[in-house]
Amino acid sequence: MNIINILIADDHSIVREGLKQLLDLEADFKVVGQASNGAETIDKVRELRPDVLLLDINMPVMNGINALKKIKEEGFNTNVVVLTLHEDREYLLETMQIGATGYILKDSDSATLYKAIRDANNGESYIQPKLAAELVKEFNKPRGVRLKPENELTQREYEVLSLIAEGFNNKEIADELYISEKTVKNHVSSIFRKINVSDRTQAAIYAFRNNIKR
Repeated sequence: MNIINILIADDHSIVREGLKQLLDLEADFKVVGQASNGAETIDKVRELRPDVLLLDINMPVMNGINALKKIKEEGFNTNVVVLTLHEDREYLLETMQIGATGYILKDSDSATLYKAIRDANNGESYIQPKLAAELVKEFNKPRGVRLKPENELTQREYEVLSLIAEGFNNKEIADELYISEKTVKNHVSSIFRKINVSDRTQAAIYAFRNNIKR
C-alpha cells in the first residue's frame, strides 16, 4: 500500500485536529505535519515534502493564495488541495490557475475529502461538483477558433475530453467508455498535444470554453 503523506494548513487548531482525526481513519493516509499560517506552511513543505497539502485560503502572516504561489515558484512536487469556506468563482479560478490540484469546501463530506486527496496524489484535478458549475458559467462560451485540420480531435477524443471536463479520472473514463486505462492515457496525451494544454484543469477549461460536452 502506498502511503500518502499529508500536510494540513489551517489557522484554526480545532480544524487541524479534526481533519487529522478524520484522515487517520484511512489506512493509506498519514498526516506528517500541521501549519497555522502561510509562512509556516512554506517552511513545512520545504522540510517535510508532503505528497498532498490541504491548504486554507484565509490565514495570517501570509494567506493561502500567496503560499500556493511560493510553493509553485519553488517547484515542489506537492499536490495542493484548497480546502476553504469560499465558494467564490474568483478564488476557484485563481487557485487553479496558480497550480492547485483540487478545490473543495469545508462543508464537504469525508468521502469527497478522501477522493480529492487520492486524486491529487495521482496528479488528477478534483473540483467539487457544485463548484464545477462555476467554471461552466465562466467558460461556457460560443466555440472559438477551430483547431487546424491536422489537429482535429477524433470522436473518441471528444468523448474523453468531455469526461475530463466532468471531473472523471482516467480509471473512471476507462470504465465509462469500456476501454483500457492505458488507452485512456494515450487519448489524454493526444488531446493535450492537440489543444496545447499541459494539465487536466486547462483541458477542462478548454472544453467549457468550446462547449465540448456529452
